[in-house]
Amino acid sequence: MKHTEDFKREAVRIALGSGLSRTRVASDLGIGKSTLAKWIVDYRPDEAGSGQQADLTRENERLHLENRILREEREILKKATEFCAGQKA
Repeated sequence: MKHTEDFKREAVRIALGSGLSRTRVASDLGIGKSTLAKWIVDYRPDEAGSGQQADLTRENERLHLENRILREEREILKKATEFCAGQKA
């Protein structure tokens, strides 16, 4: 699968700023850890920004990722509930 430049840059931004392990970020994005590592070398931003702004950016990215994961988990639970309700009938 060919990923866009924007996807790669976003993956690097999340990997560098989310506080999550690179293994976790790669897994959540559906890419290999070595692929993410290569993208980090290729797309690492030149400047991280000011300290407070960088902290806010990292927290925002972490919350966005956590929100996405929670939405996916909620969908899985909905499907499991529907399946179990169908088995009882």
